[in-house]
Amino acid sequence: MNVDLVLDHPRGVAPVLLGMTIDEAVSALSTFEEPEVVRRSTSSLVTAACAKITVQTLFEEDEDAVSAIELWWPGEGKTTTTRGLLEGRDVFSTPAEDILRHAEERAWHVDRSEAERPVIPAVSLGFTRETSQETPRDRNGLPLYFTSVLVGDEHYYDYRYPDGF
Repeated sequence: MNVDLVLDHPRGVAPVLLGMTIDEAVSALSTFEEPEVVRRSTSSLVTAACAKITVQTLFEEDEDAVSAIELWWPGEGKTTTTRGLLEGRDVFSTPAEDILRHAEERAWHVDRSEAERPVIPAVSLGFTRETSQETPRDRNGLPLYFTSVLVGDEHYYDYRYPDGF
């Protein structure tokens, strides 16, 4: 199944939107595969795979609404026809530096203070380059490609910037 999961910041990743209830998220993710609901003491998670890309909807800090949506790359040696698109660029097959450079060209503030976990706070996007897998790496030892991307609401990363950025 060829699917484009479009990062529609700060609204979500269709078919899942920020603010949905758990039941709505389960229904939305049912278009891919049987969703799994994980309830913890202070958070919940609804997860499903779309042709090997894992889609997680997060319900954090006792919220009853989706607070973030995270897409995860399928892993080393696995291929998929599903793409996670940010302004037409697949975040899992476009070099991470190209994604970040494009964001900077759009005049978005890119926080690279955590090299393996850069964020774009104004549009509430967070990326991960961490992996224990043997993947191609740049001269700094970072994986060339992102392994996950998170879409949150417009205030998702405010806690990191109490005085603004």
